[in-house]
Amino acid sequence: MNILLIGSGGRENAFAWKIKQSEKCENLWIAPGNAGSSAFGHNVSIGVNDFEAIKDFCIEKKVDLLVVGPEEPLVKGLRDYMAEVPEVKDIPIVGPGKSGARLEGSKDFSKNFMLSHEIPTASYATFTPSTLQDGIEYLKKQTLPIVLKADGLAAGKGVLICSSYEEAEESLRDMLIGQKFGEASTRVVIETFLTGIELSVFVATDGESYKILPEAKDYKRIGEGDTGPNTGGMGAISPVPFADSEFMTKVEERIVKPTISGLKKDGIDFRGFLFIGLMNMEGEPYVIEYNVRMGDPETQAVLPRIESDFLELLNATANKTLKDYNLSIAPTTAATVVMVAGGYPEAYEKGKVISGLEKKNIKNAITFHAGTKTNTSEQITTNGGRVLGITGLGDTVEKAIENAYNRVSEITWEKANYRKDIGQDILKLGN
Repeated sequence: MNILLIGSGGRENAFAWKIKQSEKCENLWIAPGNAGSSAFGHNVSIGVNDFEAIKDFCIEKKVDLLVVGPEEPLVKGLRDYMAEVPEVKDIPIVGPGKSGARLEGSKDFSKNFMLSHEIPTASYATFTPSTLQDGIEYLKKQTLPIVLKADGLAAGKGVLICSSYEEAEESLRDMLIGQKFGEASTRVVIETFLTGIELSVFVATDGESYKILPEAKDYKRIGEGDTGPNTGGMGAISPVPFADSEFMTKVEERIVKPTISGLKKDGIDFRGFLFIGLMNMEGEPYVIEYNVRMGDPETQAVLPRIESDFLELLNATANKTLKDYNLSIAPTTAATVVMVAGGYPEAYEKGKVISGLEKKNIKNAITFHAGTKTNTSEQITTNGGRVLGITGLGDTVEKAIENAYNRVSEITWEKANYRKDIGQDILKLGN
Protein backbone atom coordinates (compact mmCIF):
# COMPACT_ATOMS: atom_id res chain seq x y z
CA MET A 1 0.00 0.00 0.00
CA ASN A 2 0.99 3.60 -0.59
CA ILE A 3 0.22 5.68 2.51
CA LEU A 4 0.28 9.45 3.02
CA LEU A 5 0.40 10.46 6.69
CA ILE A 6 -0.41 14.08 7.53
CA GLY A 7 1.35 15.73 10.48
CA SER A 8 4.70 16.59 12.04
CA GLY A 9 4.47 15.80 15.76
CA GLY A 10 5.24 12.98 18.14
CA ARG A 11 1.91 11.33 17.37
CA GLU A 12 2.76 11.15 13.67
CA ASN A 13 6.28 9.88 14.41
CA ALA A 14 4.69 7.05 16.42
CA PHE A 15 2.20 6.38 13.60
CA ALA A 16 5.04 6.20 11.06
CA TRP A 17 7.03 3.87 13.32
CA LYS A 18 4.06 1.53 13.70
CA ILE A 19 2.85 1.68 10.06
CA LYS A 20 6.35 0.82 8.81
CA GLN A 21 6.22 -2.46 10.76
CA SER A 22 3.39 -3.72 8.53
CA GLU A 23 4.23 -6.03 5.65
CA LYS A 24 1.50 -4.25 3.69
CA CYS A 25 3.37 -0.92 3.79
CA GLU A 26 5.01 -0.39 0.41
CA ASN A 27 5.56 3.38 0.46
CA LEU A 28 5.02 5.77 3.36
CA TRP A 29 5.14 9.54 2.98
CA ILE A 30 4.83 11.96 5.90
CA ALA A 31 3.71 15.55 5.25
CA PRO A 32 5.60 17.43 6.50
CA GLY A 33 7.10 15.05 9.09
CA ASN A 34 10.09 15.77 11.33
CA ALA A 35 13.71 14.71 11.77
CA GLY A 36 12.63 11.37 13.27
CA SER A 37 9.86 10.37 10.88
CA SER A 38 12.30 10.21 7.96
CA ALA A 39 13.65 6.95 9.46
CA PHE A 40 10.35 5.24 8.58
CA GLY A 41 9.27 6.94 5.36
CA HIS A 42 9.83 9.93 3.09
CA ASN A 43 9.15 13.41 4.45
CA VAL A 44 7.46 15.73 1.96
CA SER A 45 7.31 19.50 2.43
CA ILE A 46 3.55 19.91 2.35
CA GLY A 47 1.74 21.78 5.13
CA VAL A 48 -1.07 20.01 6.97
CA ASN A 49 -3.62 22.58 5.75
CA ASP A 50 -2.43 22.76 2.14
CA PHE A 51 -5.35 20.75 0.79
CA GLU A 52 -4.55 21.35 -2.87
CA ALA A 53 -0.96 20.14 -2.50
CA ILE A 54 -2.17 17.08 -0.56
CA LYS A 55 -4.66 16.30 -3.33
CA ASP A 56 -2.03 16.71 -6.06
CA PHE A 57 0.41 14.48 -4.18
CA CYS A 58 -2.22 11.76 -3.75
CA ILE A 59 -2.83 11.78 -7.51
CA GLU A 60 0.87 11.83 -8.43
CA LYS A 61 1.90 9.02 -6.06
CA LYS A 62 -1.27 6.93 -6.40
CA VAL A 63 -1.92 7.03 -2.67
CA ASP A 64 -4.05 4.14 -1.37
CA LEU A 65 -4.71 5.49 2.14
CA LEU A 66 -4.68 8.99 3.61
CA VAL A 67 -4.12 9.14 7.37
CA VAL A 68 -4.72 12.51 9.05
CA GLY A 69 -2.89 12.90 12.36
CA PRO A 70 -3.71 16.39 13.74
CA GLU A 71 -7.10 17.95 14.35
CA GLU A 72 -6.77 21.22 12.42
CA PRO A 73 -7.05 19.85 8.86
CA LEU A 74 -10.01 17.72 9.99
CA VAL A 75 -11.83 20.68 11.52
CA LYS A 76 -11.07 22.71 8.37
CA GLY A 77 -12.57 19.98 6.18
CA LEU A 78 -9.81 18.01 4.43
CA ARG A 79 -12.10 14.99 4.01
CA ASP A 80 -14.88 17.18 2.58
CA TYR A 81 -12.42 18.81 0.17
CA MET A 82 -11.15 15.45 -1.10
CA ALA A 83 -14.71 14.17 -1.57
CA GLU A 84 -15.38 16.99 -4.05
CA VAL A 85 -12.45 16.12 -6.34
CA PRO A 86 -13.23 13.24 -8.76
CA GLU A 87 -9.61 12.04 -8.98
CA VAL A 88 -9.27 11.51 -5.22
CA LYS A 89 -12.82 11.15 -3.88
CA ASP A 90 -12.47 7.37 -3.57
CA ILE A 91 -9.21 7.40 -1.59
CA PRO A 92 -9.96 5.94 1.88
CA ILE A 93 -9.27 8.49 4.64
CA VAL A 94 -8.66 8.01 8.37
CA GLY A 95 -10.26 11.06 10.00
CA PRO A 96 -13.78 12.50 10.05
CA GLY A 97 -15.25 15.23 7.88
CA LYS A 98 -16.16 18.70 9.13
CA SER A 99 -19.43 17.55 10.69
CA GLY A 100 -17.75 14.91 12.87
CA ALA A 101 -14.72 17.08 13.60
CA ARG A 102 -17.02 19.56 15.37
CA LEU A 103 -16.84 17.22 18.37
CA GLU A 104 -13.38 18.71 18.88
CA GLY A 105 -13.68 21.93 16.92
CA SER A 106 -16.51 23.28 19.10
CA LYS A 107 -16.81 22.63 22.83
CA ASP A 108 -20.37 23.93 22.68
CA PHE A 109 -21.29 21.47 19.91
CA SER A 110 -19.75 18.54 21.76
CA LYS A 111 -21.54 19.39 25.02
CA ASN A 112 -24.85 19.64 23.14
CA PHE A 113 -24.10 16.28 21.51
CA MET A 114 -23.50 14.67 24.92
CA LEU A 115 -26.66 16.19 26.33
CA SER A 116 -28.70 15.05 23.33
CA HIS A 117 -27.47 11.46 23.57
CA GLU A 118 -27.51 11.21 27.39
CA ILE A 119 -23.75 10.83 27.74
CA PRO A 120 -22.57 11.68 31.28
CA THR A 121 -20.67 14.99 31.48
CA ALA A 122 -20.41 18.13 33.63
CA SER A 123 -23.23 20.70 33.56
CA TYR A 124 -22.42 23.77 31.48
CA ALA A 125 -23.53 26.96 29.75
CA THR A 126 -22.09 28.82 26.74
CA PHE A 127 -21.55 32.58 26.43
CA THR A 128 -20.47 35.09 23.78
CA PRO A 129 -19.26 38.71 24.01
CA SER A 130 -22.86 39.92 23.76
CA THR A 131 -23.90 37.73 26.72
CA LEU A 132 -20.85 38.50 28.89
CA GLN A 133 -22.97 39.93 31.72
CA ASP A 134 -25.13 36.79 31.75
CA GLY A 135 -21.93 34.77 31.96
CA ILE A 136 -20.72 36.78 34.96
CA GLU A 137 -24.06 36.18 36.72
CA TYR A 138 -23.81 32.46 35.87
CA LEU A 139 -20.31 32.33 37.38
CA LYS A 140 -21.62 33.62 40.71
CA LYS A 141 -23.96 30.64 40.99
CA GLN A 142 -21.19 28.07 40.50
CA THR A 143 -19.12 26.28 43.13
CA LEU A 144 -15.35 26.72 43.06
CA PRO A 145 -13.18 25.93 41.21
CA ILE A 146 -14.79 26.92 37.91
CA VAL A 147 -13.76 25.64 34.48
CA LEU A 148 -13.66 27.98 31.45
CA LYS A 149 -13.15 26.49 27.98
CA ALA A 150 -12.54 28.28 24.70
CA ASP A 151 -15.10 26.92 22.25
CA GLY A 152 -12.69 26.48 19.34
CA LEU A 153 -9.25 24.96 18.80
CA ALA A 154 -6.58 26.44 21.06
CA ALA A 155 -3.69 23.97 20.70
CA GLY A 156 -4.59 22.20 23.95
CA LYS A 157 -4.24 25.41 25.98
CA GLY A 158 -7.79 26.81 25.90
CA VAL A 159 -8.93 25.47 29.28
CA LEU A 160 -8.65 27.56 32.45
CA ILE A 161 -9.43 26.33 35.96
CA CYS A 162 -10.23 29.30 38.19
CA SER A 163 -10.02 29.07 41.98
CA SER A 164 -11.87 32.32 42.78
CA TYR A 165 -14.87 34.21 41.39
CA GLU A 166 -12.66 37.24 40.74
CA GLU A 167 -10.22 35.14 38.71
CA ALA A 168 -13.10 33.51 36.81
CA GLU A 169 -14.70 36.85 35.93
CA GLU A 170 -11.39 38.36 34.85
CA SER A 171 -10.61 35.26 32.75
CA LEU A 172 -14.05 35.28 31.14
CA ARG A 173 -13.61 38.94 30.15
CA ASP A 174 -10.09 38.22 28.91
CA MET A 175 -11.32 35.34 26.76
CA LEU A 176 -14.47 36.91 25.31
CA ILE A 177 -13.45 40.58 25.05
CA GLY A 178 -9.65 40.38 25.11
CA GLN A 179 -9.63 37.38 22.75
CA LYS A 180 -7.07 35.58 24.91
CA PHE A 181 -7.24 32.56 22.61
CA GLY A 182 -8.06 34.48 19.44
CA GLU A 183 -11.04 33.33 17.43
CA ALA A 184 -11.21 30.16 19.55
CA SER A 185 -12.58 32.15 22.50
CA THR A 186 -15.32 34.11 20.71
CA ARG A 187 -17.53 31.62 22.56
CA VAL A 188 -16.72 30.29 26.02
CA VAL A 189 -18.15 27.25 27.78
CA ILE A 190 -18.42 27.55 31.58
CA GLU A 191 -18.42 24.11 33.13
CA THR A 192 -18.80 22.49 36.54
CA PHE A 193 -15.46 21.25 37.86
CA LEU A 194 -15.30 17.46 38.06
CA THR A 195 -13.19 15.89 40.81
CA GLY A 196 -11.52 12.52 40.41
CA ILE A 197 -8.76 10.98 38.33
CA GLU A 198 -8.42 11.73 34.63
CA LEU A 199 -7.73 9.23 31.89
CA SER A 200 -8.02 9.01 28.12
CA VAL A 201 -9.84 6.27 26.24
CA PHE A 202 -9.15 5.81 22.53
CA VAL A 203 -11.61 4.32 20.08
CA ALA A 204 -11.16 3.49 16.41
CA THR A 205 -14.48 3.51 14.55
CA ASP A 206 -15.61 3.11 10.96
CA GLY A 207 -18.99 4.60 11.80
CA GLU A 208 -20.55 1.18 12.36
CA SER A 209 -18.13 -0.94 14.38
CA TYR A 210 -15.52 0.16 16.88
CA LYS A 211 -12.41 -1.11 18.68
CA ILE A 212 -11.36 0.24 22.06
CA LEU A 213 -7.58 0.76 22.07
CA PRO A 214 -5.37 0.81 25.18
CA GLU A 215 -6.28 3.61 27.57
CA ALA A 216 -3.74 6.10 28.93
CA LYS A 217 -3.27 8.79 31.54
CA ASP A 218 -1.52 11.97 30.46
CA TYR A 219 0.11 14.82 32.36
CA LYS A 220 -0.91 18.26 31.13
CA ARG A 221 0.81 20.74 33.44
CA ILE A 222 4.39 21.87 32.98
CA GLY A 223 5.55 21.35 36.56
CA GLU A 224 5.99 18.48 38.98
CA GLY A 225 2.96 17.67 41.08
CA ASP A 226 0.69 18.98 38.31
CA THR A 227 1.63 22.61 38.88
CA GLY A 228 2.02 25.53 36.51
CA PRO A 229 0.27 26.21 33.20
CA ASN A 230 -1.29 23.61 30.93
CA THR A 231 0.73 22.27 28.02
CA GLY A 232 -0.05 19.99 25.12
CA GLY A 233 1.10 17.11 27.33
CA MET A 234 4.26 16.31 29.32
CA GLY A 235 3.96 12.54 29.51
CA ALA A 236 1.67 9.52 29.57
CA ILE A 237 1.22 6.08 31.12
CA SER A 238 -0.59 3.05 29.67
CA PRO A 239 -2.35 0.96 30.92
CA VAL A 240 -4.10 2.84 33.72
CA PRO A 241 -4.44 0.64 36.84
CA PHE A 242 -7.68 2.25 38.06
CA ALA A 243 -9.36 1.60 34.69
CA ASP A 244 -10.25 -1.97 35.60
CA SER A 245 -12.68 -4.19 33.68
CA GLU A 246 -15.68 -2.98 35.71
CA PHE A 247 -14.89 0.67 35.02
CA MET A 248 -14.15 0.05 31.33
CA THR A 249 -17.46 -1.80 30.95
CA LYS A 250 -19.20 1.35 32.24
CA VAL A 251 -17.20 3.43 29.76
CA GLU A 252 -18.20 1.21 26.86
CA GLU A 253 -21.90 0.98 27.78
CA ARG A 254 -22.49 4.56 28.92
CA ILE A 255 -20.11 6.49 26.67
CA VAL A 256 -18.62 4.60 23.71
CA LYS A 257 -21.80 2.93 22.47
CA PRO A 258 -24.03 6.03 22.87
CA THR A 259 -21.37 8.13 21.11
CA ILE A 260 -21.14 5.82 18.09
CA SER A 261 -24.92 5.42 17.87
CA GLY A 262 -25.37 9.19 18.39
CA LEU A 263 -23.11 9.94 15.44
CA LYS A 264 -25.16 7.55 13.29
CA LYS A 265 -28.46 9.06 14.45
CA ASP A 266 -27.17 12.53 13.62
CA GLY A 267 -26.16 11.41 10.12
CA ILE A 268 -22.42 11.86 10.75
CA ASP A 269 -20.23 9.37 8.84
CA PHE A 270 -17.33 9.19 11.29
CA ARG A 271 -14.30 7.15 10.23
CA GLY A 272 -11.28 7.70 12.41
CA PHE A 273 -10.25 7.96 16.02
CA LEU A 274 -12.23 9.21 18.97
CA PHE A 275 -10.15 10.36 21.92
CA ILE A 276 -12.45 10.51 24.93
CA GLY A 277 -11.08 12.50 27.85
CA LEU A 278 -12.69 11.06 30.98
CA MET A 279 -12.93 11.74 34.68
CA ASN A 280 -13.20 8.73 36.98
CA MET A 281 -15.39 10.08 39.80
CA GLU A 282 -15.46 7.38 42.48
CA GLY A 283 -15.75 4.67 39.85
CA GLU A 284 -18.19 6.52 37.60
CA PRO A 285 -17.03 7.81 34.17
CA TYR A 286 -17.83 11.35 32.97
CA VAL A 287 -16.73 12.86 29.66
CA ILE A 288 -14.50 15.92 29.94
CA GLU A 289 -14.04 16.33 26.19
CA TYR A 290 -13.90 14.62 22.83
CA ASN A 291 -11.03 14.83 20.40
CA VAL A 292 -11.31 13.47 16.87
CA ARG A 293 -7.79 12.08 16.54
CA MET A 294 -5.30 10.21 18.68
CA GLY A 295 -3.72 12.07 21.58
CA ASP A 296 -0.21 13.40 21.83
CA PRO A 297 1.74 12.19 23.84
CA GLU A 298 -0.68 9.33 24.68
CA THR A 299 -0.17 7.79 21.23
CA GLN A 300 3.50 7.24 22.08
CA ALA A 301 2.41 5.10 25.06
CA VAL A 302 -0.55 3.40 23.36
CA LEU A 303 0.89 2.24 20.02
CA PRO A 304 3.80 0.22 21.48
CA ARG A 305 1.17 -1.88 23.27
CA ILE A 306 -0.72 -2.80 20.08
CA GLU A 307 0.56 -6.16 18.83
CA SER A 308 -1.71 -6.54 15.79
CA ASP A 309 -1.02 -4.89 12.43
CA PHE A 310 -1.69 -1.15 12.88
CA LEU A 311 -1.86 -0.44 9.15
CA GLU A 312 -4.61 -3.05 8.86
CA LEU A 313 -6.47 -1.24 11.66
CA LEU A 314 -6.17 2.07 9.80
CA ASN A 315 -7.26 0.53 6.51
CA ALA A 316 -10.25 -1.23 8.10
CA THR A 317 -11.28 2.03 9.80
CA ALA A 318 -11.23 3.93 6.51
CA ASN A 319 -12.96 1.17 4.53
CA LYS A 320 -15.72 0.26 7.02
CA THR A 321 -14.41 -3.28 7.64
CA LEU A 322 -13.40 -2.80 11.26
CA LYS A 323 -15.70 -5.58 12.50
CA ASP A 324 -13.34 -8.09 10.84
CA TYR A 325 -10.18 -6.71 12.49
CA ASN A 326 -8.75 -8.58 15.47
CA LEU A 327 -7.12 -6.15 17.90
CA SER A 328 -4.36 -7.64 20.03
CA ILE A 329 -2.95 -5.70 23.00
CA ALA A 330 0.22 -6.57 24.90
CA PRO A 331 0.19 -6.64 28.73
CA THR A 332 3.32 -4.45 28.69
CA THR A 333 3.35 -1.10 30.51
CA ALA A 334 4.49 1.98 28.59
CA ALA A 335 5.65 5.26 30.16
CA THR A 336 6.29 8.32 27.99
CA VAL A 337 8.30 11.33 29.17
CA VAL A 338 8.15 14.46 26.98
CA MET A 339 11.30 16.56 26.71
CA VAL A 340 10.50 20.21 25.96
CA ALA A 341 12.28 23.45 25.08
CA GLY A 342 13.18 25.74 27.98
CA GLY A 343 10.42 28.29 28.51
CA TYR A 344 7.65 26.12 27.03
CA PRO A 345 4.63 26.54 27.10
CA GLU A 346 5.48 30.27 27.00
CA ALA A 347 8.16 31.74 24.72
CA TYR A 348 10.99 29.38 23.81
CA GLU A 349 13.92 29.23 21.40
CA LYS A 350 14.36 26.88 18.45
CA GLY A 351 17.46 25.60 16.68
CA LYS A 352 19.25 24.06 19.69
CA VAL A 353 21.45 21.11 18.69
CA ILE A 354 20.35 17.86 20.34
CA SER A 355 23.02 15.45 21.54
CA GLY A 356 22.64 11.84 22.69
CA LEU A 357 20.38 10.64 19.89
CA GLU A 358 23.13 8.60 18.27
CA LYS A 359 22.43 5.37 20.16
CA LYS A 360 20.14 3.17 18.10
CA ASN A 361 18.02 0.17 19.09
CA ILE A 362 17.94 1.05 22.77
CA LYS A 363 16.45 -1.90 24.62
CA ASN A 364 13.08 -1.17 26.25
CA ALA A 365 13.00 2.52 25.23
CA ILE A 366 11.79 4.25 22.06
CA THR A 367 12.66 7.82 21.08
CA PHE A 368 9.84 9.58 19.23
CA HIS A 369 10.59 12.93 17.60
CA ALA A 370 8.08 15.80 17.83
CA GLY A 371 9.50 19.32 17.37
CA THR A 372 12.73 18.46 15.56
CA LYS A 373 14.38 19.24 12.22
CA THR A 374 17.71 18.64 10.52
CA ASN A 375 19.86 21.73 9.96
CA THR A 376 22.20 22.48 7.06
CA SER A 377 25.04 20.73 8.91
CA GLU A 378 22.92 17.55 9.15
CA GLN A 379 22.53 18.03 12.90
CA ILE A 380 19.18 17.34 14.55
CA THR A 381 17.91 20.48 16.27
CA THR A 382 14.89 21.59 18.27
CA ASN A 383 12.02 23.00 16.21
CA GLY A 384 9.10 23.28 18.63
CA GLY A 385 8.00 23.41 22.24
CA ARG A 386 7.61 19.69 22.71
CA VAL A 387 10.76 18.23 21.20
CA LEU A 388 10.96 14.51 21.99
CA GLY A 389 8.82 11.82 23.58
CA ILE A 390 10.76 9.01 25.24
CA THR A 391 8.73 5.85 25.84
CA GLY A 392 10.01 3.24 28.27
CA LEU A 393 8.56 -0.28 28.23
CA GLY A 394 8.45 -2.79 31.08
CA ASP A 395 6.52 -5.54 32.82
CA THR A 396 5.64 -3.11 35.60
CA VAL A 397 4.94 0.61 35.90
CA GLU A 398 8.17 1.02 37.87
CA LYS A 399 10.28 -0.65 35.19
CA ALA A 400 8.67 1.27 32.34
CA ILE A 401 9.30 4.58 34.13
CA GLU A 402 12.88 3.59 34.93
CA ASN A 403 13.58 2.66 31.29
CA ALA A 404 12.11 5.94 30.06
CA TYR A 405 14.16 8.13 32.40
CA ASN A 406 17.34 6.15 31.74
CA ARG A 407 17.01 7.10 28.08
CA VAL A 408 16.02 10.70 28.90
CA SER A 409 19.23 11.08 30.91
CA GLU A 410 21.31 10.35 27.79
CA ILE A 411 19.77 13.15 25.69
CA THR A 412 20.32 16.87 26.11
CA TRP A 413 20.31 20.30 24.49
CA GLU A 414 20.60 23.84 25.81
CA LYS A 415 17.75 24.55 28.30
CA ALA A 416 16.09 21.16 27.84
CA ASN A 417 13.30 20.54 30.36
CA TYR A 418 11.08 17.63 31.41
CA ARG A 419 8.97 16.54 34.35
CA LYS A 420 10.69 14.20 36.80
CA ASP A 421 7.48 12.73 38.26
CA ILE A 422 5.68 11.09 35.34
CA GLY A 423 3.83 8.03 36.67
CA GLN A 424 4.56 8.66 40.35
CA ASP A 425 0.87 9.17 41.13
CA ILE A 426 0.14 5.79 39.52
CA LEU A 427 2.75 4.16 41.74
CA LYS A 428 1.18 5.71 44.85
CA LEU A 429 -2.21 4.31 43.88
CA GLY A 430 -0.71 0.83 43.93
CA ASN A 431 0.80 1.24 47.38
